[in-house]
Amino acid sequence: MLEANMRAAGKLGESQIRLRYSGFILFAFRLFSVGTSLLFTLMITRSVSPEEYGIYGNFGDVISYFTLASTIIPFWVTRFVARGHSSSSKTGLVANLSVAAISALIYLFMLGWIMSAFQISREYSIFYLAGASLIFAVHFSAVLESILYSKRPETLGFGLFVFEISRVLLGFLIIFIFRLGLIGILLSHVTAILIQSAFYMRLLMREFMGNIKWDYVREWLKGSLLNIYGIISGRILTLANIFLFIYCGELSRAYYGASSAIASIIGYSSSLAFALYPKLLSGAEAKDVELSLKMVLMFAIPMSLGAIVLSEEILLILGQSYGPAWRALIILALNMLVSAPSSVFDSIISGMERLDADAKISYGGILRSKIFLLLTLYYVQAAIVTPLSYAIFSSTSLDALTAVVYLATISTIANIIITLARYALAKRCLKFSIPWTSIAKYLGVSLIMAIILYLLRTPARLTITVAKTLFGGLVYFLILLAVDRETREIARLVRGKASRMLNQIGLMEK
Repeated sequence: MLEANMRAAGKLGESQIRLRYSGFILFAFRLFSVGTSLLFTLMITRSVSPEEYGIYGNFGDVISYFTLASTIIPFWVTRFVARGHSSSSKTGLVANLSVAAISALIYLFMLGWIMSAFQISREYSIFYLAGASLIFAVHFSAVLESILYSKRPETLGFGLFVFEISRVLLGFLIIFIFRLGLIGILLSHVTAILIQSAFYMRLLMREFMGNIKWDYVREWLKGSLLNIYGIISGRILTLANIFLFIYCGELSRAYYGASSAIASIIGYSSSLAFALYPKLLSGAEAKDVELSLKMVLMFAIPMSLGAIVLSEEILLILGQSYGPAWRALIILALNMLVSAPSSVFDSIISGMERLDADAKISYGGILRSKIFLLLTLYYVQAAIVTPLSYAIFSSTSLDALTAVVYLATISTIANIIITLARYALAKRCLKFSIPWTSIAKYLGVSLIMAIILYLLRTPARLTITVAKTLFGGLVYFLILLAVDRETREIARLVRGKASRMLNQIGLMEK
């Protein structure tokens, strides 16, 4: 009876999740993080050589294989907490920290072989050795975020703010003042994650008062087959980056890393719909999906066109060495524009799935689930990108720029195909409409903005490029406010919520 009451209370709380409020809180801080991320990237690119930046990119690729398990337990924790299953938070924390310890030990055991396989100089041994701390930090943060995501998703925005401020301040001290190079970059990043995790722990202390329920862990481990199935496809896809590094050199990986870092900012627009998933877990309607698509595309479309028009200028402010990669950035910007609405389709497919609704997971249910079908689509994507990349890079002598353009093009074509398939699958889970009228408005106004930015071509300087970017955004929203009623409603919402943001932070800390 007590369990039933707790689950009912959980569902009541989640029904009060506000899509616009939660989405705009996270998006606002992600927009803030654009500046801080650019500042941190500038610290990196101006303190290490392009070749070392390529090493840094390869390090990230390698570490990703040892943090692939970091989201397995959190995936189920979000679903169990959202549905009100007691003690899910404490059980998830203990379980994920155990996974972190195992993953870090495996990484340290394999490190010598990894460095030999990639022919990485021994002078980077300490840098790669310190990667074990990043593995632990990522696992720790992931499980805390999964708990907050299911209950108060907007708090992840405040956590992002804490992380970004910490990383920039630490980066300035460690990278610029102490000039510790790659090891300083890693130290800044790991410490910022731990500070962010401490912020989350302060908000969640009451969640860890119950007992550990090992029955949950058994169900999660059973369900982990689904997660592992999805993770493997992602790692297969990452092999394309590794092939780029092996066959085309550090410079090509640096070009691709710089272009991807800029293009990924467009993906921040998907955070506007990040509250859709927990809302779907506890009950949502088609209108919530349509609202989420509008919010995402309202920002993704102008951000993509802005990145295309300013592609060379943006890369040049990272350093003169990166300007030639502007073609790759244009292609990756289009790739991210396609990815933005597909994140909504993923939320529909995962959020409408009921295989774990009763805290029990069966192998048959996993194989029959829509999530399994969704994850299979990623294997199709990997089957397009990875073998084709290997065939091209291993059999043809390409310069760094051409190789990067090839990989960006292959990835974008594959992403378009898979996005269409995800849309079809999402429609089978929940009937919803695409807001074509709103999309037409966003695209038309974005084209006006892009033309103005193109005509205002200026030298590539940080202050000028940032000013042009802000000016382009101002033009876009002023015109959109004039022609779109929903944008005016959103503006009123943002204005009202902004005045209460500091009070909200104070309430959360209490």
